[in-house]
Amino acid sequence: MRRQLALAAALLLPTQAVQAQASVGAGAQSGTRGYWWYEAPPKEEEAGGEEEQPDPDALVKPVIPPMAELATWTPPKIRTLIEQQRDYAATVLTVEAVSDFWRLQDFARRKARAFAGVTQLAMLTHPELNARAANPMVGEARDVLGAHKDQLRRQYLRSKASEFALVMFARASCGYCRVQWPIVQRFQDEMGWQASLVDLDRKPELGQRFGVEVTPTTMVIRRNSAQRMVIAAGVETYPNIAQMAYQAVRLLSGDIRPEQWLTAAGEENGFFDALANGPVSAADPRGTGRELADPPGVRP
Repeated sequence: MRRQLALAAALLLPTQAVQAQASVGAGAQSGTRGYWWYEAPPKEEEAGGEEEQPDPDALVKPVIPPMAELATWTPPKIRTLIEQQRDYAATVLTVEAVSDFWRLQDFARRKARAFAGVTQLAMLTHPELNARAANPMVGEARDVLGAHKDQLRRQYLRSKASEFALVMFARASCGYCRVQWPIVQRFQDEMGWQASLVDLDRKPELGQRFGVEVTPTTMVIRRNSAQRMVIAAGVETYPNIAQMAYQAVRLLSGDIRPEQWLTAAGEENGFFDALANGPVSAADPRGTGRELADPPGVRP
């Protein structure tokens, strides 16, 4: 009996070994890991886990194209090349590198002079684009133009004397106020306006009402209206007071837009009028602007 059991056990051992090996192979194929399973570890990534980036401060010799090609480049692109060559030349300090930098500078100088030359031809071809047509440089002509502007400004301000007035806010302790008040009185005499002096020490509520904190403050007010505008904070000369009052009245009257604040008397629809050829602001209700080919001085 014992001999029979031993023989049966000997016959079963090879079968069990094959089944065990088969189960191990199936486990490997299914992704499971046995007790003695071994897998090579993955390779470690390089330090930082990222590819090395080029050094932006590395010394690189710029490539300078032929002048014929350089002439087709835009000014920003040329400027970038000049800066790169400058930095390179200042680093290596060789005669060749420094010479290349100055060759680029010479090219830029000649290009700028060529642009200036073509600009003069353009000004002669289109005089409406030339400031000299509206602002002569000759002394005698400038005197005549100045007198003409003063006359136009005086006529306009006198025509508005019954509609507007000047108010100067002052304090007894303000020494500058004693300097500004005679200038305001001169404006009153020459333009026929009413000018009033308000002492904020006696009437502080007026300072709060009109938002005045600095003295002297000179303000244009419109009669029977809430419209007002400060034209001077501190001491101003008579010509400046007259010019600022002229601009303020035109703006409050609707004769000009804020974009035309620097347009002086006699400059309407001319070279110095910002709106002479159409709108320049996206907020302008008249539109987005006129074509550049429109005749000069044309208002929509």
